[in-house]
Amino acid sequence: MASDAVVHVIDDDDAVRQSLEFLLRTAEVEVCTYASAAAFLDVLPTLRSGCIITDVRMPDVSGIDLLRRIQALQIMMPVIVITGHGDVPLAVEAMKIGAADFLEKPFDDDALLASVRSALNQQESDSQRNAERAEINDRLATLSNRERDVLNGLVAGFPNKTIAYDLGISPRTVEIYRANLMTKMEAASLSDLVRMAMIAGVLDKA
Repeated sequence: MASDAVVHVIDDDDAVRQSLEFLLRTAEVEVCTYASAAAFLDVLPTLRSGCIITDVRMPDVSGIDLLRRIQALQIMMPVIVITGHGDVPLAVEAMKIGAADFLEKPFDDDALLASVRSALNQQESDSQRNAERAEINDRLATLSNRERDVLNGLVAGFPNKTIAYDLGISPRTVEIYRANLMTKMEAASLSDLVRMAMIAGVLDKA
């Protein structure tokens, strides 16, 4: 879990907000609270990491409305929805929209903390994966067209001779291009190169 992660608690019930804030701070988790979804949306564009806990039933902007806004803005922060008794259909709708988890009131403190830690760890993992993908794409951008052709052949599993035949060049030339792209991609082995290709989407994981 990232040490600078913040949990954003949104609930129009003062007692619930204060209770969640106390619980999370006791668990040494940084917390910000908001009395409405509108108040949270005002600061949302400035936020970078953490997760969101929101009540599903709130006046003006509901938890479902908030989820839709977050999705429309392509914000990648995980959302945990709190529902009242009998709100299972709303919880299901929230999960379909993209909520990471939902908890029904009255919720168990340990269950909430476990859900928060899972959400924060998932976001940290996603951030690392996105950073790695961006770095790989930067390396791919340095390849020449011919190096990219050789890369496509390698990740498809073709030997040098087949790649050479398909491209109308000699196997020795393929070896040169292969060595160049391995250096540019900073790949330690062919399997490492294939892994990078999968992350970048050059090779379909399926």
